[in-house]
Amino acid sequence: MADMLSFNDTLDCPDFEAYPYGDLGLTFSPQYCTFKVWVPGAEKVRVVIYEDEGEYDSAGRVKDHSGGRELTMEEDEYGVWSIVVPGDLEGHYYMYHITYKIGEHENSRYVVDPYAKAASANGQRGAIVNMRRTDPEGWENDMRPPLRHPVDSVLYELHVRDFSASQDAKMNHSGQYLAFTEKGIRTRGGQKVGIDHLQELGITHVHLLPVYDFCTVNECDVTPEAYNWGYDPQNYNVPEGSYSSNPHNPEARIRELKKLVQSLHAHGIRVVVDVVFNHTFSVEDGPFDPVVPGYFYRFNKYGQLSNGSGVGNELATERPMVRKYILDSLLYWAEEYHVDGFRFDLMGLIDTTTMRTIASVLHEKVDPSILIYGEPWTALDSPLRELTLKGSQQGGGFSVFNDNFRNAIKGDGDGWGTGFISGAPDKEGSIAQGLRGSVHDFAAEPAESINYVTAHDNLILWDKLIKSRGYWEQTGFLSFDNGKPSQGMTVAQAVEVSKPYAMLKGEDPLDHDLVKRQLLAYSILLTAQGVPFISAGDEMLRSKFGDHNSYRSPDLINAIRWTNKDRFHAVNDYMRGLIDLRRSHRAFRLKTRHDIEKHMDVFRMHGGVVGFTLNDHAGGDLWKTIVVVHNASESEQTIELPARGRPWKIVVDGRRAGTRALGEAADFVRVPALSSMVLYDEEDDYVPEAALLEWENMPGVVQPGEKLFLRATVRDQRGRRMPEAEVSYHSSDPEKIIIRRDGSAWTIGMGRALITAVCGDMRSSTALLIERRTIHQIGISIEDGVRRLYVGRSLKLSAEPKDPFGNPMSASRLEWRSSDVGIATVNQAGRVTGMRPGRAVISVFGEGVQAQLALEVREYTPRRLILEYEREDGDYAGWNLWVWGAAFGSRRVDFADVSNGVADVLLEVAPDVLSLGFIVRHEEWEKKDIAADRYIDLGAITGDWVRIRIRSGEFRVSAEALAEADIPAQQERFARLEQEAAERAAAEEEAARIAEEEKARHQEASDAEEAAVTDAQTADSAAETSAESEGAAELAAAEDVWLETSREPQAEQGTANESSAPSDREAVHIQDDGEASKREEE
Repeated sequence: MADMLSFNDTLDCPDFEAYPYGDLGLTFSPQYCTFKVWVPGAEKVRVVIYEDEGEYDSAGRVKDHSGGRELTMEEDEYGVWSIVVPGDLEGHYYMYHITYKIGEHENSRYVVDPYAKAASANGQRGAIVNMRRTDPEGWENDMRPPLRHPVDSVLYELHVRDFSASQDAKMNHSGQYLAFTEKGIRTRGGQKVGIDHLQELGITHVHLLPVYDFCTVNECDVTPEAYNWGYDPQNYNVPEGSYSSNPHNPEARIRELKKLVQSLHAHGIRVVVDVVFNHTFSVEDGPFDPVVPGYFYRFNKYGQLSNGSGVGNELATERPMVRKYILDSLLYWAEEYHVDGFRFDLMGLIDTTTMRTIASVLHEKVDPSILIYGEPWTALDSPLRELTLKGSQQGGGFSVFNDNFRNAIKGDGDGWGTGFISGAPDKEGSIAQGLRGSVHDFAAEPAESINYVTAHDNLILWDKLIKSRGYWEQTGFLSFDNGKPSQGMTVAQAVEVSKPYAMLKGEDPLDHDLVKRQLLAYSILLTAQGVPFISAGDEMLRSKFGDHNSYRSPDLINAIRWTNKDRFHAVNDYMRGLIDLRRSHRAFRLKTRHDIEKHMDVFRMHGGVVGFTLNDHAGGDLWKTIVVVHNASESEQTIELPARGRPWKIVVDGRRAGTRALGEAADFVRVPALSSMVLYDEEDDYVPEAALLEWENMPGVVQPGEKLFLRATVRDQRGRRMPEAEVSYHSSDPEKIIIRRDGSAWTIGMGRALITAVCGDMRSSTALLIERRTIHQIGISIEDGVRRLYVGRSLKLSAEPKDPFGNPMSASRLEWRSSDVGIATVNQAGRVTGMRPGRAVISVFGEGVQAQLALEVREYTPRRLILEYEREDGDYAGWNLWVWGAAFGSRRVDFADVSNGVADVLLEVAPDVLSLGFIVRHEEWEKKDIAADRYIDLGAITGDWVRIRIRSGEFRVSAEALAEADIPAQQERFARLEQEAAERAAAEEEAARIAEEEKARHQEASDAEEAAVTDAQTADSAAETSAESEGAAELAAAEDVWLETSREPQAEQGTANESSAPSDREAVHIQDDGEASKREEE
């Protein structure tokens, strides 16, 4: 359908508005069901009701969706089709039957509701479910474990199957959601297994790889070999059925996933789920294109699907209805499943505006403690202008994976390369940068940096160290490709011949250099500012037998082997101790860049050693001064401690970690090779006692139906926060406001209510007025805060209505107008576009209240900046600029030319830009020219052409107006460079287009050949059947003749000879088979 009809351009305009309501999909009640689906431009849409899930084929698919009860829906002005179907439909299934008319031709298709919340096995049909029946017992009392700040988190990445698929796990629900509810399981050596292990380890969040419905595991036939990570989205709002005890029961997977969340919450662990809103597994058979062809995907300028994901498509997240879908889905998971965070796959392909909106909405509507983070990169190039890369997250309420820190610690992902822990020189500066939370790199605050060494992608850390340190051959590891080992072996054979721990040879694991390097990696990670992230099983030296991309490898490769915990319990204990140290001491969890700059000093950065101090009770820590030393050298290092004559207590050394003193040192300390050491000097001897209870940001007036997040802070006798103190909240009138134990509250009545916070003997109350508020005033703000608008360009206005008490009213309906649409237009989303020079007044109205903003529209005459960059080494390969403040957001700028030892580029900015910020960096933040941000003061310079000189390693930047006489030559030079660049790009695009066409032709030829082979094989089979029938008939006839007379033996022989010779038709078939075999070989 997408090849014949596409809404790619039709709905892709600034004036297009998203459907403003949140009721798409199925709304269930026992008396009736409401169905709504957005299908603009359709000729007809019908909801189809079925009594069963349909008839499945051998591949687990339902091919025939006819036979249901079809009911015609009606369309509204937003392109939303809806119908109310009376009766109790619980237990039924449904689809939409969509008809598009293209000319005289009608194209109809049955599709699954993109907003479906329950589905049949393999997501073939939507299921009609009463969601309240899916709530496990006690679900209404399920609470998010407390989390004061993102830096208090310790993340643990885990696949549902990996957790319990190993036979040594001894779980009743192997590979399923319910394995997370099983307690009291131990290894033979008495070590805790499963959820008890997670609680013992001390993590705060389990990060689950995708648990939505994905395409690549047949739920009708789940075997140990049927495995996938799940980055193949199909039904975004339906849990994956292969992890369920009964994939054919739509309620089971929902209830069991809720039990997983409930169990983790009961053990004090929050839940993050992996979401994949950058692509879908299929376009033609995916959740979107059959519904609204072309709209949900990005296309390049040739009209082809863009492929920044590397799997053939990208979701166009910048489009209003795509953005709405993502927001609706995330809100649903957070509210229905009590999910506590989201990790975004290939977040670089999700526009920054969408990411910032996601963070804002989830934090305001659900819970401000919800974690949001993702991968700030793409797989391949994308036409998206607003890529969410490292740096674009600053101040946006979400975080990014810190691959700079990762690479500095361990080296590359899959190769032989080394990092700080494995012997690479000159990594000390990069390690120190990461230890500071990268706040002098790409992060505005430490919480924006997700610090990790390894994740599900690439070699797991133990296997990476085996490769980097030259143990690959000793282990017998093979190479893997798409789940298949080399040398023709089966996976079982490859696992059998692999010996991932061969080098340990029965010695104490902590004495081996590979184990030391693994513990050093996590010592660095867990003492760094920011948010630490652990890959499941690293605490017990997990191996995947050298498989660097185990996305579809079976359980034999991926399952966590719990017997490792018996053998390597000392490694597990060390990791537990590091986590306990981090969670017990605020100095390792500083919340702001200011705190890091104030309290953290790096005193050693050379010779394979990085040492730093955390000073003056950093973050309100009980320890006055903390010293941390990471020694990646292969020799013992003597470190001078910051203050002589002062005793220092050692809490981390090469063999043990935690908060208990292991020994003392004075003046100097010897740090063993390949190890970390943590010491402190003084500890406040006072016992913190709750002394003050104060409210945080409580509104005085709220409306009925609002959700609130009550927060009261407890401080001790010295004014320090006590985040571990338990606070309960109470309402004086439960008929007006309902409060849960975690502080979340809903207003349900009108009038006044008294809210009381209680901590021990302390009580603090505040009055809350609940009434229907009216807009008293409206404030208007402009993105970037600059009143500039140019012909042909646009800017975004935001309106903030407030009630008489000054409280914001974000849910209010507002109307935008322009005083002169010939000068400037404004849509109902507040986006203003300049039409011609002049002055226009933009007004916003709501409930009789009006606010105005005067805008002057000017001709766009850009200033041209020539940015020249000079390096002493003359090596400009990979260097580029990251620029912001030029009214196009923040983005990468590549140098256009290198001549006379200087690289330069021409940059256009709006004429009233007064300051331009930039960073000179290598590739995607591998390193920076200097750590600090630099700025160009354009306000003090006149002229339309400006030359800016940047020298490597120097903070100072010089800028001057270009002499009039030099302008024509520069214009000509950059025009030539631009033309050459355009010609190169056109040639590359043409080559890519030809390659794609050639690939398509080759695929068509291959498909045709495969079809011919299939036809030949079918014909052969028919011929063989025919020949067998003919032979049997002839034989029977001969037997009859023989029985009647035995006087013609020669004739009998002749008949037999004729039967054994192939006929001409059979000979042709034999020849066809030979040709088919030859084509297959080709």
